[in-house]
Amino acid sequence: MTAVKQLLDLNSFKNDTARLIGAALVDDSAWQKLAVLCDSFGHRMNGTPGQLMSVDWAYNEMLREGLENVRKDPVMVPNWIRGDESVTLLNPYPRPLVIMSYGNSVGTPKEGLTAEAMVVSSFEELASRADEVPGKIVVFCPPWTSYPDDEAWKNYLDLRHFRISGHAKAAQLGAIAVLLRSIYPPHARQAHTGALTYTEGVAKIPSAALSPEDALMLERMHRRGQPINLTLKMQARVEADIESANVIGEIVGREKPEEVIVLACQFDSWDSGVSAQDDGAGAIVVWESLRLMKKLGIRPRRTIRTLLCTNEENGGSGGIAYRDKYRSQLSNHIAMLEADSGVVPPLHFRVSGCDETIALVKQIGSLAKMLGLEDTRSPVRIGTAEDIHASVEAGNIPSLTLQGNNEPYSRYHHAHSDMVEAVSPVELARATAAVAVIAYVLAEMEERLPTGKGEGARGTYAG
Repeated sequence: MTAVKQLLDLNSFKNDTARLIGAALVDDSAWQKLAVLCDSFGHRMNGTPGQLMSVDWAYNEMLREGLENVRKDPVMVPNWIRGDESVTLLNPYPRPLVIMSYGNSVGTPKEGLTAEAMVVSSFEELASRADEVPGKIVVFCPPWTSYPDDEAWKNYLDLRHFRISGHAKAAQLGAIAVLLRSIYPPHARQAHTGALTYTEGVAKIPSAALSPEDALMLERMHRRGQPINLTLKMQARVEADIESANVIGEIVGREKPEEVIVLACQFDSWDSGVSAQDDGAGAIVVWESLRLMKKLGIRPRRTIRTLLCTNEENGGSGGIAYRDKYRSQLSNHIAMLEADSGVVPPLHFRVSGCDETIALVKQIGSLAKMLGLEDTRSPVRIGTAEDIHASVEAGNIPSLTLQGNNEPYSRYHHAHSDMVEAVSPVELARATAAVAVIAYVLAEMEERLPTGKGEGARGTYAG
């Protein structure tokens, strides 16, 4: 690591950071705002009344709170509609299994598809049994790997290629549909959704997640040589793109208003649960950080902007639209932070940038130690900065994320259990305080962070 030019005197920031921490922790205001979001609008999937109403609500609330330059930037988003869905195991007696269609999947005929199912653990096994595939419903049940830490997250990264391309590989061999064991540990017999993309020139077949418990049962039946016959019904369809919007509010800098710190999070969701952890909580964190500064009369040198992005889940068009609209201003984006990993402890910040940036952010992060956050780490983790990724890459901007614990978070990710009760009021308040502190110091410090994204925002987009 090259030598850092200088470190900060944190004492000059401690008065206002203490005020921010106190204001965040004194009550459950952040959680109550999250509860209003989740209770009033339900899920916020593209094209639904919940999404459109929640965008208007956020805009009007930011105006009421006195944030500045509040606006809705229009964004075109996909309009995939799930419809009713079911799968029934027909033998040894009819019983329903738990599924959830993957976003963008086609549906089945109205009467459904009834066929024999074949269970495979890998693409290699699928290829080796190619002669069995035509006319079948392929069930992927890949093996789960034990890791000493971050087990659910690492398996998610290891196995999501089954969701991304399993339908194409099966369709090329003549399968009529695909079911995939949800890429999470068994928990409450629930399926987790996500996005898929069809391959040009390959037949589009229905694709859905199957609860881990049901997938493992089918795998056991397969090993015993029992016949597996299923009826799959999915009414999923795609309609024309529709307009949504990113919501933006600011506290304008007192000396360098053109220099901007961006605090971002997705504001859309899938239609499972009400998406409290993924990621209503993160949206409230980046929004409440500005409201606290406004309430306390704190106006730092630089502008702090909250960005609630639409359509992170199904294509990332909100983040891309932000990059395109503000491309000429990206050179004055000092840093971009995303909070899209829930607020499950232990929490910590991650940073990507040049050596000096990393050292400075780690020093600033020490102010959050009193909140119980762990040491700041580098780089930003892959897949945790989807909304800021396009801008970071285009503008060579340092990036940060607020990182939660992926193990309990995975129980709620894209699942029906992601309700507001999944979020702790204490952890939400701590996360809000921590983001407010780090944003304030980045905006108030005399010198700007040096330009350079380092390893970048580590976006992947793969739903």
